[in-house]
Amino acid sequence: MNRMKSFYIQSRISIVAIVLLVAFLNSCKTEKLAPAQEQTKDISGNWRVIKATRNGSDLISIVDFSQFRLNFKDGKYSLVNKVPFLVGGDGAYTLDDPKYPFQISFTAGSNKPVSTAFNFPIVNGVRQLTITFSPGCANNSYVYVFQKTN
Repeated sequence: MNRMKSFYIQSRISIVAIVLLVAFLNSCKTEKLAPAQEQTKDISGNWRVIKATRNGSDLISIVDFSQFRLNFKDGKYSLVNKVPFLVGGDGAYTLDDPKYPFQISFTAGSNKPVSTAFNFPIVNGVRQLTITFSPGCANNSYVYVFQKTN
């Protein structure tokens, strides 16, 4: 009788173990998640300089940037109240990658494109546009930080 009882308990344990194993194996299915689609960066609008440096030195106290604007619209740009900048006239612009841009190219009129480093961060909840360039002399590096005007 003990043998029968022992066999019954072992068979019950075996059945429970098999059920738990099947449940465990069925619960390990991996889900395929589609990555979130990155939005195309839209830089259209009017931008004003909020910070400008040359070789790390502040230019805001030396040069009046208050009226200078860089306007982007429909693949074109325009400069208003010009200051020293990467290009001297209005023209077309392109980004190296519309979703993850690291370079911007300016083409003024029929001149060849001029490309430079481009950054588009959000700082304190506000979108900024940072353009780094060296016009003419490679020893001088300018960094203009723009913020969109209302």
